[in-house]
Amino acid sequence: MTSTADTPGRIFGVGLGPGDPELITRKAARLIGDADVVAYYSGTHGRSIARAIAADLIPDGALEERLVYPVTTGTVDHPGGYDGAIADFYDESAARLAVHLDAGRTVVVLCEGDPLFYGSYMYLHDRLATRYDAEVVPGVTSFSAAAAAAAEPLVRRTDVLTILPGTLPEPELARRLADTDGAVIMKLGRTFPAVRNALAQSGRLADAVYVERASMDGQRIAPVTDVDPADVPYFSVILAPGDRAPRNVGIADRSRPAIDTRPEPVCAHEVLVIGLGPAGEKWLTPEASDALASVDHVVGYGPYVDRVPVRAGLQRHSTGNTVEIDRARFALDLALAGEKVAVVSGGDAGIFGMASAVFEAARDDKYDSVPIRVLPGVSAVQAVAARAGAPIGADFAVMSLSDRLKPWEVIERRLVAVAEADLVLGIYNPASRSRTTQVADAKDVLLRHRPGDTVVVVGRDVGRPGESLDVTTLEKLDPASIDMKCLLIIGAAATSVTAAGAVWTARSVR
Repeated sequence: MTSTADTPGRIFGVGLGPGDPELITRKAARLIGDADVVAYYSGTHGRSIARAIAADLIPDGALEERLVYPVTTGTVDHPGGYDGAIADFYDESAARLAVHLDAGRTVVVLCEGDPLFYGSYMYLHDRLATRYDAEVVPGVTSFSAAAAAAAEPLVRRTDVLTILPGTLPEPELARRLADTDGAVIMKLGRTFPAVRNALAQSGRLADAVYVERASMDGQRIAPVTDVDPADVPYFSVILAPGDRAPRNVGIADRSRPAIDTRPEPVCAHEVLVIGLGPAGEKWLTPEASDALASVDHVVGYGPYVDRVPVRAGLQRHSTGNTVEIDRARFALDLALAGEKVAVVSGGDAGIFGMASAVFEAARDDKYDSVPIRVLPGVSAVQAVAARAGAPIGADFAVMSLSDRLKPWEVIERRLVAVAEADLVLGIYNPASRSRTTQVADAKDVLLRHRPGDTVVVVGRDVGRPGESLDVTTLEKLDPASIDMKCLLIIGAAATSVTAAGAVWTARSVR
């Protein structure tokens, strides 16, 4: 092993696979055997699983760099906390390896599994790859080994596989489990009780498989329901196979194309169109909450579906923001087949929400037998108005500035009519990434018919973390500050601001 300081060395992040030395790739074995320096992480106890896996491949005379984590839990005496301590550790480790690289030595960093899949090597790569020739050698992942050991097909054909850390908050973990086909949950240990709860909430507990130390000595495979939370090591994963995901239940043999052999339903079920309120459970009505608990399918724009609590047996169907009619037809088809389905909207479903889209799609004669019931919700304009005081306490109108479904000429004509009628105006959808001029254009139109000191309320993310409410005037309104998260209330002649800053509109007009 010769080296020259005139030529910097190379660094390799080498994946060793899940633990069985026979799963090390030929390339990884060759690089380890040719290394001048072999580096590996270890806990404070000094033992390194990575080194143990590759022990027979490390050449005599190779320099070894043991990189000992200063801490293995979230509690540490460091000004930056755990994250600060770990960042300093990676800086120091990179500096140690840089000494060898500057001396022209070849450095191999051993990594369990794959270096770039929850691997610690990636943090060295971040620090060194811009200065030295760095290469990553992939390795068999722990979840691949676990699936092979349990003989569990994770996903088929167009299934979606989701890899989840067990450190996610329990509600978020449950939501993601409910919204995917195959799932793998990693980083267990102390997180196991919360992970188990999330599996139960998403209806995936009964079929989830626990694999401990896949491919290593002491490998264990068991149903998650049989696992004692006190005996779960970090080196374990949970598999939720796509074949048994709630959305795939009923397909007896997924190795063959699915054929729907269900009999025709006797009658269609109703479609519930539900307003979820502007944000959070506190603005979800008891009626809406009870209805959501009664259905088997929830259909809607992704962020709104995410707000529906996950539970066993509930199938969630998320779509993008510009396919309302397709979304409505999908829900109507489910109801036509006898399924219990809810279509959800933010705020009130009947105010620029999904209710109109469902009725529009239902004009097709084939949906004549499908009942539609709309459940009201707290609207965004109500929420912003309540935060401001009582700006819509008298006659008011609401409009959307989106020109996706109507031309700007129609919007402008209606703005003029509202302004001339001296109505308070609530403005939805004022701006977006692709619509950047409408607020300025609307301001110009309104200023031709309203005085510059007309009161304007700007509510942003009302009801959500970081909400804000600003009171300004039509003349001082800054269009550049408005985005899709905002709702505007333009006052009338009878709208004023109290000394305490509350906005209200008098009910009497003289």
